[in-house]
Amino acid sequence: QSQSEWRSRKGRWNLLEIACHLRDEEQEDFKARLASVLEDPTKPFTPIDPSSWVESRNYQQQKFEVVKRAFFEERLASIAWLESLVNPKWDNTYIHPTLGPMTAHLILSNWLAHDYLHIRQILNVKYNYLQFTSRESLSYAGVW
Repeated sequence: QSQSEWRSRKGRWNLLEIACHLRDEEQEDFKARLASVLEDPTKPFTPIDPSSWVESRNYQQQKFEVVKRAFFEERLASIAWLESLVNPKWDNTYIHPTLGPMTAHLILSNWLAHDYLHIRQILNVKYNYLQFTSRESLSYAGVW
């Protein structure tokens, strides 16, 4: 089993699923919602359901390298878009039906926080995979 398909235990995402999630979030969540709030904070968000996408979008059947490349391309487009903004209205506020007021700045900050959460998740998968495949104690490396 490849590293991208390996999972530490049932119910945990593997690297392929994480990459698919990041690609889809990049396309349909943070950038789209940030753009919406900057353009028209009264416009409702397009509904998304990331937790169901693992099954409904057949993440397990996708090719890791293709998904990873698509995410990187989307991220580069997002960075170019962010750099192109001229005097963005970071205080524009969308009133989310369950989360309440969400400024454009809040969405941007949470986009970065989302990255950090998944970087941590990816590192955990990779560490656990090394431990599983090496069958060696990793204590010499330091406390995980």
